[in-house]
Formats: sequence, structure tokens, C-alpha cells
Amino acid sequence: MDKSVIKFNHCHKDIFCFFVPDQCPECGVSFSGKRLEEAPVSIPNPFSNGHKVPCAFLVASTEDNVLRDFDGRSDLHTGITNTNGIVYNYTKAGVQREHQGWERCICVPLVQPDMFSLMSQWDQYLEKFSSAQMWDPLWQSFNEETHNCYSYTLTFINCVLATQSKRALSKDEFTQSFVLPRIKRASKYMMLCREISQNHFYIVDSPRRNSQESPSEDEDSKSN
Repeated sequence: MDKSVIKFNHCHKDIFCFFVPDQCPECGVSFSGKRLEEAPVSIPNPFSNGHKVPCAFLVASTEDNVLRDFDGRSDLHTGITNTNGIVYNYTKAGVQREHQGWERCICVPLVQPDMFSLMSQWDQYLEKFSSAQMWDPLWQSFNEETHNCYSYTLTFINCVLATQSKRALSKDEFTQSFVLPRIKRASKYMMLCREISQNHFYIVDSPRRNSQESPSEDEDSKSN
């Protein structure tokens, strides 16, 4: 799963694979000694090592099978990193502080590089927040719907926003703006990886071909 997904175009097809083959898997034309019409492009990997992204919101899958990650069927877990990449996350046992285990996740940076004042206080904010009674399982139990890892991370984010005199974000607002787009991107990437792992290639019609064909189709419809 560490292989990079690349895309190249040939015979009006977008072809996704882990490496450029010797011949086109669609039409069989040999690429030996020939140049592709367009250079292959690398598809950005949406996953990062969360321990190397300080002051960030993380989303990770709880599944061991990496091909099942973010497919809509696996459970997801969220956390917040401190400036040293330690991941604070809320579980049934309370707040955990983990130095490993988040090497493959979706990351949403929460602090701009020039926000030195906030960054210098980040660890203090996070530790104080995590030590609050509301995250102590002896005082308030973990609840899958209302008091969980997501409510922990979002509540912390809103506490930080309050220190910056900024308005709080609702669960729906934060999810729609920052989480869902990244999860959808990760889901599509995982689909590509599954298809390529099983079939060596993933081939679809090039959008460019469709756009080129549509004007003629319009003209035909007008002539009729």
C-alpha cells in the first residue's frame, strides 16, 4: 500500500496503475520507444503519518485491513496531536496519549505556521482540556452517540477557537467543511488501490473524450 498510484491517458482512456506498462492494457499498442501523449501524473496519497503532523485533527480507521479503510463499512476514530506528534484521543478508558498507532490517517492541520502564540500554548491547552472531569470515565461514561472521540476532538477545537475570539463550529459544519471532503478523497483513493491490486489497472473513459463528443451530439440533435 506504499506504492504510488499514477494515471496516464491513452486511446481515450484514463488508466490508473502502480507503474506504466510496456504496452497499453486497453488497445495493446506497445509503448517501447514511444512517448505518451501526456506525461503520467501521480495521484496524491490522502494519508499521512499523524505523529509527524503537529497540532492537527486526525481520522483513522480501526480496521486492520488497510484495503477496508474508509470504505464506509469500517469504524473511524479521531484524535488531536500535540506539538510533538503525540495523539490525544478519547476512548471508553478515558483520554489516551499515544506515541504510535496513527501512522496512516487523514490529517486536518489546525494551526497556521505563523500562529506562534497559539502553537506555544497548544500543549498546555490540550493537556488541561484532556484532564478535565468530563473526560474522566469515573465521572462521565463514554457514549457512542453523544460523548465519544468525535465530541472530544470537536469540543477541544471549539475551546481553541474561543481563545482566538472566533465562533464555535457545529458538528455538521466541521464535518461537511473539513472531514467529509477528505474522507471522500481517501475512499476514492482506496477504491483505486483495490482495483489495481486485483486487476493491475483501473480503466475509465477519459472525461476529455466525453467533452469532445458532446458538441457533435448536440449538433446531431439539432439537425434532427
